[in-house]
Amino acid sequence: MLSSTDANHPALVRIPTWVQEKLSPKAVDYIKRVHHWVETECIPAEPIVKAQLAKFGRWKTPPLIHELRAKAKKEGLFNLFLPKSFGSLSPGLTNLEYSCCAEIMGRCYWAAQTMNCHAPETGNIELLAKYCNEEQKQKWLMPLLNGETSSAYSMTEPDRASSDATQIACRITRDPADPDTLIINGRKLYGNAMWNDDLSVYILMACSDPSNPNPWKRHTTVLVPKNTPGFTMLRNLTIMGYDHAPEGHGEYLYTNARIPAANIILGEGRAFEIAQGRLGPGRIHHCMRLIGQTERAYELALIRATDPSKKPRGRLIGDFDSNIERIAAMRLQLDSLRLVVLNAAYTMDVHGNKAGRYAIAQSKILVPAAAARIIDECMQMFGGQGLTQHTPLPEMWTYARFVRIADGPDAAHRHQVGRDQLKTAGPVRERHEGYLRRYRELCEKWEVECEMMVGGAL
Repeated sequence: MLSSTDANHPALVRIPTWVQEKLSPKAVDYIKRVHHWVETECIPAEPIVKAQLAKFGRWKTPPLIHELRAKAKKEGLFNLFLPKSFGSLSPGLTNLEYSCCAEIMGRCYWAAQTMNCHAPETGNIELLAKYCNEEQKQKWLMPLLNGETSSAYSMTEPDRASSDATQIACRITRDPADPDTLIINGRKLYGNAMWNDDLSVYILMACSDPSNPNPWKRHTTVLVPKNTPGFTMLRNLTIMGYDHAPEGHGEYLYTNARIPAANIILGEGRAFEIAQGRLGPGRIHHCMRLIGQTERAYELALIRATDPSKKPRGRLIGDFDSNIERIAAMRLQLDSLRLVVLNAAYTMDVHGNKAGRYAIAQSKILVPAAAARIIDECMQMFGGQGLTQHTPLPEMWTYARFVRIADGPDAAHRHQVGRDQLKTAGPVRERHEGYLRRYRELCEKWEVECEMMVGGAL
């Protein structure tokens, strides 16, 4: 149990009691240190990062970010997401404990990057560690773990419904003259911009066996160095008008791009196995960072509501009944969302990622949409100013809206949840038929005429 001092620490005060009771002393220390880092090193430096992007080029990682990454690594705040399977490299945090850190990181869009805990790096590192051979790990994984390079994940395509990944059509073929060489042709969307010098490799999912009768065995995952001839970035993809430099997203073209067959991860036809092994924890990280971001948006709304210089009709904005209720509704929603994600993280800890599929999907469906609604309400409280660069709210809203698509559209997750729930109808029906049988017995015992009931429901 936390001491009263720790329980009331700004980093821990909103963490539910049931979670506080499960935090190890080491985790509490990390959570407090991450909070101090984000509050003192990151949030105050946001304007500096924007100024450096303008000064040194939008596709160059700002010097301040490089400096903070080196400092975080030195202070032991690097790779906090790594699971215990990484041995001595891992800080040993559970999913539940790391989720508390991830929420704090989300308060500044790039804070997680300073600690090497940002997307897509976390998912890519776990993927490489879980599925790569030793030679691949030394060449591609270790530089990522050390913060020397960055990576991208390339799956989505402009010409296919990528929510059904079996339709991915970018082609991998073996060179007839050299079977140890793979040739790639196709188009891709998303994946971090190769214009950033720090980026070194793309993890590509493409079709290698289109005639395989099993659609889940048609695709292969490979490592594509960004300087591969025939692999080009056509342009930056803006997200709701934002370029999200210096990482951003790109539109890519593979034209007879050639890579060694040794760059295949795990084996041909095993891309779906790899993709499913990658996504669970990353979705939770996204959701917790979103909650941290939304908490900060909420704080801005509180400031606006109590700003003595803003008094329409002589009253504080927060004095109007509609805004009091708006503040209350946002608070309740935020606390509810946190419970959903922490439950998913704990389910993963106890039962594993696969067993936690429903809880993970629940988080992925509920959190981004609700976060966007809350941030929208915060913008509303700022009026016209809330739509401008005077606040970070528009960028926050854009990120929340983006996450409804990232790692699969929420419609696809709802569909999966609905299908799974329909499978539970059999036992439910049996239970309700039991109600009906017992009801008839009671009618006979008490000489009461039985009434018609639909489906056995009382």
